Amino acid sequence: MTTTNLTSFRIERWTTASVVAVCLCVAAIVALAIAPAVLGAGAVDRLTALFIYIVLAAMWNALAGYGGLVSIGQQLFFGLGAYFTIRIANLGVDPFIAMAFGAIVTTVIAYPVGRFMLKLKGGEFAIGMWVLAELAHLLVNLDTLIQGETGTSLISLNAYDIGLRRNLIYWLALATMAGLLSALFFLLRSRTGAAIQAIRDSEEAAASLGVDAIRTKRLIFVIAAGGIAAAGALWLASAISFQPKTYFSVQWTAYMIFMVLVGGIGKFEGAILGAILFFLIETWFAAAGVWYLIGLGAVALIFSLVLPKGLWGYFADRTGLRLLPVGYVVRE
Repeated sequence: MTTTNLTSFRIERWTTASVVAVCLCVAAIVALAIAPAVLGAGAVDRLTALFIYIVLAAMWNALAGYGGLVSIGQQLFFGLGAYFTIRIANLGVDPFIAMAFGAIVTTVIAYPVGRFMLKLKGGEFAIGMWVLAELAHLLVNLDTLIQGETGTSLISLNAYDIGLRRNLIYWLALATMAGLLSALFFLLRSRTGAAIQAIRDSEEAAASLGVDAIRTKRLIFVIAAGGIAAAGALWLASAISFQPKTYFSVQWTAYMIFMVLVGGIGKFEGAILGAILFFLIETWFAAAGVWYLIGLGAVALIFSLVLPKGLWGYFADRTGLRLLPVGYVVRE
C-alpha cells in the first residue's frame, strides 16, 4: 500500500504581526499628534522634516519600487508644489489653503505630463523627467513674482503666531504623511495594486492578462506626483523662503533614491525605514558639509552592491517577517 502525504497550505493577507504593526502605527500617530504639547520648537521642526522625508521616500518607492518607473526628475513636482503655493497665496488666499491648492494644481498638471512621458521607456523616461524639471526651473525663473534665483517668501504666513504656525505645519505634515501612506497601502493591496506590480515585473505578461498598462502606470505616476507636490508645499511652509534653484534641485530626487535604496526598494516598510535612517544621518552629520554628501553617495553605492534589497529587504528575507504586507503570505 502506498501512502501519500498531503501538505496543506493557507493564504494569509493579515498576519498577527501585521495586525500588531498596524495597531502600533495608529498609536504612534496619536502620540505624535499630541507631541507638540510636550516637545520644544526645535524637536517639532525636526519631526516635521521627518514626516516630509517619509512622504518623499514612499512616493518614489511607489513610482519606482512598485510601478517600475525609475525617475531622476521628481524634483519637478516638489518645486511646482511650492511654486503654486506661492502663486496662489499671492492672490490673497490663506497660505494653508494655498498649500492644498498648490498640491492639487500640480497633481492636475501631472496628468498630461504623464500621458506624454510614459510613452518613454527605461533610461529615456528617467532622463526625460530630469529635462522637464530643468525646463520648469527655467520657466519659474521668468515669473516676475519669483525674481529669478533671488526667490521670494510665503509672506502671508507671518500673519500667524510663530508657535501656532509651527504646530499647524507639524500637524499638516503628520496628517499628509498618515493619509498618503494609508491610501498607498490600501491601493497596493487592491486589484489595481496587483496590476501595478504585475506591470513592473513584466508589462507584456500583465497586458496579456487584460491589465491596461498605460492607464495603470498613469495612475501611480499622478499619485506619486501629487504626494511629492504636497511635500514641496509643506517644505515651503516650514522654510518660508522659496528659491527655484533649491526646490528644483536634483538633490531632492537623490535623497528619495538614497532613502529607498537603503531601506529597501519595493518594500512598503523599506521606504519608511530608509527615511528614518536618512533623517538620523542628516541630524548627526549634516554639519560636515560636502563630506556629508560624499558619505551619502558612498553609503548608497555600498548598499547597491552588498544589500541590493536594502535593510528591510534583507531583514524580511532572513526572518520572513512582514509588518505591512501589500501582497499575500503562504503558510504551510
